[in-house]
Amino acid sequence: MAGIAAEARSLVRLSTKGTLATLEAPSGAPYASLITLATEVDGSPIFLISTLARHTRNLVADPRAAILLDGTGLGGPGGGDPLQGARLTLSGRAERTDDPAARRRFLARQAQAAFYADFPDFSFWRLEIEAPISSAASAASSTYRRRTCWSRSRARRASWRLRTASSRTTRTMPPPSLSMRKSSAVWRLIRRHPLWLMSGLDPLGCDLVRGTEALRIDFRGRIHTPQDARKELVRLVDEARATLGSA
Repeated sequence: MAGIAAEARSLVRLSTKGTLATLEAPSGAPYASLITLATEVDGSPIFLISTLARHTRNLVADPRAAILLDGTGLGGPGGGDPLQGARLTLSGRAERTDDPAARRRFLARQAQAAFYADFPDFSFWRLEIEAPISSAASAASSTYRRRTCWSRSRARRASWRLRTASSRTTRTMPPPSLSMRKSSAVWRLIRRHPLWLMSGLDPLGCDLVRGTEALRIDFRGRIHTPQDARKELVRLVDEARATLGSA
């Protein structure tokens, strides 16, 4: 179960887009649409949508929603068969958020959205995950509770400490061209393509983006404070430099 939970967390953090399922108002008919994504510190999906879109009107009338994440093409198993790749359904209630941290994290992950983020019809939303999380891969499926993937109480306690530190740490760390992955192959990949930016930080790791590509870097252990984050990031950068220097 721990392995499944880790895979689920990784897929959520790596996903830059997903399928949003809402309920039509007033008929209740299902409606699905494509959205771009980022995540809160606690793993909750964040998205930016317009009131001109049908899915936004649906959420205003009924906040129940689900987001399907497709891990095909993210480097996991599955090859050419989409049904053999990782996938994850998150179900809960969508709510509008005016949290500046949510805005920063989304725009760091989806830089192209800065062009229209301040249009009057656009607003940021988050999905508060309520129902069990469903995943499937390699012809097997499983359903498990949210706490298996994220400990809400621990994540919330760490969130308030890391919220304001996330963007500050991103700006003040050494350049991520010498990246922070426990895989020399990934370090070499990033050295060949150095334009990676850190887009988010949370108690379990950090996220890097390069255009539409994304990488997830897991920490050695859970962090709780900005000081913990800095120490872990410095350790990973030093480790990467040592590995690349000896390659």
